[in-house]
Amino acid sequence: MRRVLGFVDMRVAGGRIDPAAPSRALPFVMDPVISVVVPFLDEEGTLEELHERLVHVLEAEGEPFEILFIDDGSTDGGPRVVERLAAEHAHVGLVRFRRNFGKAAALDQGFKLARGRYVFTMDADLQDDPSELPRLLAALEDRDLDVVSGWKEKRNDPITKTAPSKLFNATVRALSGLRIHDFNCGLKLYRREALEGLELYGELHRYIPVLVHGRGFRVGELSVTHHARKWGRSKYGVERMARGLFDLMTVVLLTRYRRRPLHLFGWAGLAMSSLGVLCLAYLTVLWFLGQGPIGTRPLFFLGILLLMLGVQLVSTGLLGEMINSTRGVERTYTVRSKILPDVRPDAAGDASRLEAS
Repeated sequence: MRRVLGFVDMRVAGGRIDPAAPSRALPFVMDPVISVVVPFLDEEGTLEELHERLVHVLEAEGEPFEILFIDDGSTDGGPRVVERLAAEHAHVGLVRFRRNFGKAAALDQGFKLARGRYVFTMDADLQDDPSELPRLLAALEDRDLDVVSGWKEKRNDPITKTAPSKLFNATVRALSGLRIHDFNCGLKLYRREALEGLELYGELHRYIPVLVHGRGFRVGELSVTHHARKWGRSKYGVERMARGLFDLMTVVLLTRYRRRPLHLFGWAGLAMSSLGVLCLAYLTVLWFLGQGPIGTRPLFFLGILLLMLGVQLVSTGLLGEMINSTRGVERTYTVRSKILPDVRPDAAGDASRLEAS
């Protein structure tokens, strides 16, 4: 059933009320204040309960809301569950990917479709608790933040997940300079402006706080409840950890050196070239002093190698300066279908919610 939030007086025309026109009040649905983005993959057993708990919390806030479920290539009945929810509730939307493209792609699509002033994200496995939303909203406003990231201070996961996570978070803190404890917690709240222009791919969802912090937005964290897994299995393994390491290098480049790549490659190239020149200069002095041939010494080949590597790195930096991020990121995922939350003011709106691509 559509949630009616107000009425439009149809006598209003050209910015003025026409008293001669018949008064006709049509219901309309306001734009959402809170958008919830939930990526899911093979989590059929949690989606209905998650929706119920989210609605309970969101209705208590008293603001218009929408819930966007992003299906990242599920092979179970999860998409059918959300399709049924979307048919019953106008605030529910569903985007289905043609195959599994990863959580970063799912969040990227959700952020592009979300229309709320606040964007709330969480995982679909019910390890995150929807009841944390009011606390996150309060922290965002009271502390004047743009992003509040959840911190699973007491984490209900096996040591095979918690130990690598601690190492990962310590590494990201050291390289990014952002002092939060849990970068990869799915429970986050954003002001919409912090997400504008953000492009996610690969494993970059792990580094969203770093990316928005690098653009000047204020990021904080809040300790949140973390429940043990009841459904499905973890989607993370050694392979994703390796991909995450490579993407961390990308994040450092994007946040620190995106507009000045020569400063990154140039300093490394200059150091290597200088060391190579010193090696060759030392050998040249030995040759002039009559210390024998230098062409067969290992130091000679090391000096040449360092000099060549230095020149290549400087050249790479110069090429980066020329390109300088002028090309946008190509979207690497394809959407199978969309069911968008209904915001049409006419009674026929429900029939137009399905978009196929």
